[in-house]
Amino acid sequence: MAQAVRPLKSAQTPQTSRGPAAGPETPKSVAREYAEALIIALVLALFIRTFFIQAYKIPSGSMEPTLLIGDHILVNKLIYGLRMPDSILGLQIPGLPYGQYLFHLEPIHRGDVVVFVFPPDRTKDFIKRVIGLPGDTIQVREGHPWLNGKPMDDPHGHFEVPDQERSPISPRDSFGPIQVPAGKIFVMGDNRDRSYDSRFWGFVDENDVEGRALIIYWSWDSDHYGLLPVRWSRIGMIVH
Repeated sequence: MAQAVRPLKSAQTPQTSRGPAAGPETPKSVAREYAEALIIALVLALFIRTFFIQAYKIPSGSMEPTLLIGDHILVNKLIYGLRMPDSILGLQIPGLPYGQYLFHLEPIHRGDVVVFVFPPDRTKDFIKRVIGLPGDTIQVREGHPWLNGKPMDDPHGHFEVPDQERSPISPRDSFGPIQVPAGKIFVMGDNRDRSYDSRFWGFVDENDVEGRALIIYWSWDSDHYGLLPVRWSRIGMIVH
């Protein structure tokens, strides 16, 4: 533990006795030093998690095969700008622009994998891929997305339902055409047949986009019964 610094002697002429001389600083207790360090660390962690980068765990297969159940990812929360969270530690101070961007850095791009506040239930975060931007016309035909009247280049789309099982009345297989309003985006899961997304509940407000998926830092296969059910090959993968 670092000791308190002793006062340097002055080059001035010693003063006559006018009272007790100043003594050395009282060293902080070990408990106080640990408490201060812990508080600073917690504040920094909260600040970084709120505005810069946050860890998430993938709980469902809606983004397979891009993201698997048990993947742990880091999300860049500053990529699109500085966004105020919906609350701070569950509290809201009146007058602050909660859930709004204070400034923008980069626009949302079609194809980005984004984390956002789930519109039907704002206590939840969802992760999907951006399919449509403001002004785009989106349609789904036989499960496949169309963009502005043409089949969409869809290298990340994964399909499990056979063509003969497609339904003309299900939003999963037949949707639109519909134009994305200003300030909104249209999102879908990469597992097109197993995703609850904009086809069912509508658009995402751009202010509700919390960040873009960055990297898989850990992956755990809970269905694997071996000694170490870690997907080593996925650790460090960039999310595209």
